Amino acid sequence: MLTRKEAINIYGSDYQLKKQLQNKSLYQIDKGIYSQKENVPDLAVISFRYPKSVITMNSAFYFYGLTDVIPDDYDVATDRNAPKISDGKIHQHFIPEDFLNDGAEEIDLNGYPIRIYSMERMLIELLRFKSKLPYDYYKEVLHSFRKKLPSMNIQKIQDYAMNAPNSNKVSERLQTEIL
Repeated sequence: MLTRKEAINIYGSDYQLKKQLQNKSLYQIDKGIYSQKENVPDLAVISFRYPKSVITMNSAFYFYGLTDVIPDDYDVATDRNAPKISDGKIHQHFIPEDFLNDGAEEIDLNGYPIRIYSMERMLIELLRFKSKLPYDYYKEVLHSFRKKLPSMNIQKIQDYAMNAPNSNKVSERLQTEIL
């Protein structure tokens, strides 16, 4: 993917850029975002537009196959001091700076990089936001995590729990509901 400025640098001028769009050798994916492929996953566009954000919560649970509930909007985590994202399709979670990048990974989604929390970190996020999630949804995702627990890194889970805001509550939930 390219920004408008990068596309103009590559193609030489605004006129040449428009010509590439007409020839369908370049596609405008979103305002100011271009790609040589016509179909780009929404998560990739969000990661490109907001490079310091991390895909989290319902979007990540669905991405990892922990639920079959397709989210209505996209959940991203940003620094607590980051500006508010005005896109109505994005639900922004403000995270303390020292905890924001714990467990953030860059993975490949159909040839596009996205920043998303690891499975281990998403387990901690599930426990942190238990009271804000519908009970049935929480139980479904928790059950999926229990199935995947043997392949997960327990030490990382415990480290993330210790670093999380309200670590005592998160650690207690981890011990009683997971381990």
